[in-house]
Amino acid sequence: MNLEIAGRSALVLAASKGLGRASAHALAAEGVRVMIGSRDAARVQQTAHELRDATGGDVRAVAVDVTDPAQCAHAYDAARSAFGDVDVLVNNAGGPPFGPFESFTEEQWQKALEMNLLSTVRFSRMALDGMKQRGWGRIVNIVSLGTKSVLPGSVLSTAARLGVIGMAKLLSDEVASFGITVNNVAAGIILTDRVRETSLKQRLDRGMDEKPGLEDIAQSIPARRVGQPEELGGLVAFLASNKAAYITGSTIAVDGGAVRSIY
Repeated sequence: MNLEIAGRSALVLAASKGLGRASAHALAAEGVRVMIGSRDAARVQQTAHELRDATGGDVRAVAVDVTDPAQCAHAYDAARSAFGDVDVLVNNAGGPPFGPFESFTEEQWQKALEMNLLSTVRFSRMALDGMKQRGWGRIVNIVSLGTKSVLPGSVLSTAARLGVIGMAKLLSDEVASFGITVNNVAAGIILTDRVRETSLKQRLDRGMDEKPGLEDIAQSIPARRVGQPEELGGLVAFLASNKAAYITGSTIAVDGGAVRSIY
């Protein structure tokens, strides 16, 4: 599909692998100029090289720890210097650890909020002035399915990312008249390193091989399979397009039907 966004510019965070990488790939394939960010400087440069080869697009890289305000500002300035400004912002970050409420320290709570909520606030604030001036902009926040359905042990992630959803809903109201949309994509069980290190690892530790382990995970999913990162990346690219201009303030699940609520 031609999403009519060729020539636009994007900043995609936590994009050296997984959902961020898939989102950057989908945007670059549509002709969007993409700056990808990640804490791992060598890996993000390698990913940019691979995405350029795969898409023929203009993909560049910047090292950034999204919990550090100074590094956030540097990353945004790098994107603006490379492309003039940022039309599409994809906020993404790794997930905090799993565990019961009482197992987490004040420091761990602060880190989770810095990583998943405050990073989204910071980058969105930096992007808004330019988007308002041009009368066009897209902010897409990648969150967890734990924001739509109880995910045991995800209290740090759920608390921080529900904050993202609340902030995004209010922000979408404030900026809709400027041609800016703000949406969230809630990732279900998608085959990323995080799923490999949690749900799949639990099954491997019980003696299952990978294929039976994935099949076991999929038993709770109506689609009867684990999702692929590119399936989420395609939605991010669509939300970044003119074709999605009337969608804002929404949280859309990519979960194979796993959420059982009616709305």
